[in-house]
This record gives sequence, C-alpha cells and structure tokens, in this order.
Amino acid sequence: MDESSFWGIVQRAHDQSGGDMDEKCVAIKEAIATLPKEEAEAFCHLFDAAMDKAYTFPLWGAAYVIHGGCGDDTFSDFRASLISRGRKSFERALSHPDTLADDVFDEDAWFYEGYQYAVSEGVEAAAGKRPPRAAPHPESPSGQQWSEGEVNELYPKLTEKFA
Repeated sequence: MDESSFWGIVQRAHDQSGGDMDEKCVAIKEAIATLPKEEAEAFCHLFDAAMDKAYTFPLWGAAYVIHGGCGDDTFSDFRASLISRGRKSFERALSHPDTLADDVFDEDAWFYEGYQYAVSEGVEAAAGKRPPRAAPHPESPSGQQWSEGEVNELYPKLTEKFA
C-alpha cells in the first residue's frame, strides 16, 4: 500500500458517503476490512503518518479559530476529519490553513469524533488487531506556536467567517 492507494481508499469512502460522517465511517471501515492483512496494517501506518503530519501549530490555530477554542482531543478529531475529506483538502489545509474558510462548514463533520475509530475497527477486522505505531506520535506539534492573543491575526479569513 502506497500513499496513492491510501488516499484513493479515503476518497472513495468520502465520495460514497456524500460527506455524511456516519456513512463515511461505515464506508472506510468496510473498505479497510476487505484488505489483506498486510495492506490493512500499511493503511493504518499511513493514517497514523497523516495524523502526525497534520499535528502542526498552524493547523491547530485554524481549528482553534473555527471552533472557538480547541483542546487536544478536539484537535485529534479535527485532523481525522480533515483526512476523511481526501488528499486535496488535506494538503491544501496543511499548506494554507486559512483557506479552510473557503470550504462549506459543517461543525459536526469537521470535528467528528469517530473516523479514527472506524479506521482502527477496519484494521482490526482485517488484521485481527491494530498494529503498533511505526513511529511514536510527536511529543509536540511542529511549526510556529501561536498565542491566543494573536491567533485571530494569523487567520484573517477564518476569523472573519467564525469569530
């Protein structure tokens, strides 16, 4: 399983669901569950890597503005939900988090608690258990840290839309 295959599975689940997160979770779980064990484990590692890649202060700042605050668990849900929207949305948000203001917003879908669990359940169905992480989760986010007093200045489009 390479990144292209990983993102193809994610995109198909997104497209099948019409953006509905409950349906998307069913679709991703079923797609992963049908993979051979090694492919399911590789999918899991690629999902973990994408979660880690999105563990950045700039993206967290955007989530903070959108949600009116954002703790660790909420940011984890936000990152998983971002992955669920596909590679294009994911990479655009990582490159320029303020462009999230251009997207149609659905708080339930953007901060959905469950996509990461559906991935784990699919992997467990295919492989018997979720494999250990290939690399430890980063101890802290990457990128430039922000303060609550400056976060709105860093994301003018998001601030205009959500503040």
